[in-house]
Amino acid sequence: MKLSGIDIVIIAAYLLATVFIGLILKKKAERSKKDYLLGGNNLPWYMLGLSNASGMFDISGTMWLVTLLFVYGLKSTWIPWLWPVFNQIFLMVFLSIWLRRSKVTTGAEWINTRFGNKGGARLSHGIVVVFAIIMGLGYLAYGFIGIGKFVEIFVPWEYVSNYVPIPIAEEYVPHFYGIIFTCFAVFYALLGGMMSIVWADVVQYSLMAISSIVVGIIAMNALSGHELLVPDGWLTPFFGMRLDLDWTSIIPEVNQKIQDDGFELFTIFFMMMIFKGVLVSLAGPAPNYDMQKILSTKSPREAALMSGFVSFILMPIRYFMIAGFGVLGLLYYDQLDLIVGGAVDFEQILPSAISQFVPVGFLGLLLAGLLAAFMSTFAGTLNATQAYIVNDIYLKYLKPQARNDQIKLVNYGAGILMVLVSIVLGFYAKDVNDILQWIVSGLYGSYVAANVLKWYWWRFNGHGFFWGMLGGLIPALSFRFIFEGVLDLYTFPLMLLLSVIGCIIGTYSAPPTEERALMNFYKNVRPWGFWKPIHDKVVAENPGFQKNTGFKRDLFNIVIGVIWQTALVILPIYLVLMETIPILLSLVVVVICTWALKKNWFDKLPT
Repeated sequence: MKLSGIDIVIIAAYLLATVFIGLILKKKAERSKKDYLLGGNNLPWYMLGLSNASGMFDISGTMWLVTLLFVYGLKSTWIPWLWPVFNQIFLMVFLSIWLRRSKVTTGAEWINTRFGNKGGARLSHGIVVVFAIIMGLGYLAYGFIGIGKFVEIFVPWEYVSNYVPIPIAEEYVPHFYGIIFTCFAVFYALLGGMMSIVWADVVQYSLMAISSIVVGIIAMNALSGHELLVPDGWLTPFFGMRLDLDWTSIIPEVNQKIQDDGFELFTIFFMMMIFKGVLVSLAGPAPNYDMQKILSTKSPREAALMSGFVSFILMPIRYFMIAGFGVLGLLYYDQLDLIVGGAVDFEQILPSAISQFVPVGFLGLLLAGLLAAFMSTFAGTLNATQAYIVNDIYLKYLKPQARNDQIKLVNYGAGILMVLVSIVLGFYAKDVNDILQWIVSGLYGSYVAANVLKWYWWRFNGHGFFWGMLGGLIPALSFRFIFEGVLDLYTFPLMLLLSVIGCIIGTYSAPPTEERALMNFYKNVRPWGFWKPIHDKVVAENPGFQKNTGFKRDLFNIVIGVIWQTALVILPIYLVLMETIPILLSLVVVVICTWALKKNWFDKLPT
């Protein structure tokens, strides 16, 4: 056992705290559907922002990002644009405001505000529910795999196997650990709903902030007086047509990792990320925990502030830790235990570095924080997926007049069912990166066309949305088998083309959305885009109505915001590396961008 007594006490105290939070907030969550799913829209924006950041500070993603930094250095800054991480800037600038003005409970319910309640709207509502559940299962399986691989490093199976009554094959040991810790996340998420998730996330962020600072300082001390052996180009975020990182004379196995990832033609990869990332960001948040946090805010203004706060509190702290572990991994590579099944598994860098270099006491704190990170992501995803099952299936179609006690039981049942199915899916995924690539390039890719058009084009209707989503979802579920071995990102253009064809055919195969629904949507949400026929009708009915003229300002703020967010990623990495000139340059960029956003975004927010 690699944990000391004090480490075990700290971890146990955290797990008991989550149980306590679930029990103490159970009564508040049971007051109504709104209290359970949205925290009653009474939670402050900064707590929701901190909670959202904690959900993104997940263990599986952190393992992946440490691996990326180890392999690609400062060029790894760009690879998370696969999500894309800069979608938070689009949300901050305008989309969170638009979404919160709808005053709904879930993304599927939002569909009715855009497409009305007739045939096309029912089809589009149904396809969003299906998409949300599939995405929820993907995220749950993704977190489940990461936590199991992580715990296995610190709790060797030989110490536990004697107490387990059934034999478990070695390859399924991570899954066994994943099930154990999943149970704690399920407990407080099911009992306390959104309120318990947010309060548990506040505890988790505090643990992670302290741990990140400790890890970064340990790495900086270790780096003092030592030379970091990395290939040419590792220390700069800039790149040419090819990646050109040659690890042959340092760690030859890394070259194979780069080849397997498929990132060598980096300029093409980068352009594809930009193309896909901008479209995904314009589409708005996918129906997951991010959307639920936006809908849980008190007002459109607070929704924007919450989304902006996420980047500010997440990026510096998270990347200070990631850089710390990356540096420790490079300095002491020969001491790390990365062999899994006879081959090097670079996703083991994070847990192995923790095991080797984090001191007693802080080890327990860090492990508690990373376990909390897993549970935060898992619980937030579970809450979001429950919302679709309960609100958009049970209450919409099966029992609209259900009592609170009946809703509570369905919430519990839906949550348990989702967890069980995600565990089964987790057994079939190869590793964290495998399922992550499928989520960000496959599922997110299928979501793009229909969800861009719904915001910006008045003629787009429910039939277009349904066929566009279906035209993307089928390729997302099948392309992995058809184009075996091809990076999911590179099949995105074909998936997008099929989805756009579905959107256009579906839209013109049916009449436009009823005029009154479009006018109400346009008046309430006030989007910019191609809305002139509807704008003219709204003005004819209400001459005082003001058109949204913020497109150019929003575009400017997005560009500045993406630069600001990227600088917040690069700054802590250079800080750990103690590169003085890049630190100062990054800091100057952060300050200038912050000033520009204050003038052109913060001061212009709705009151």
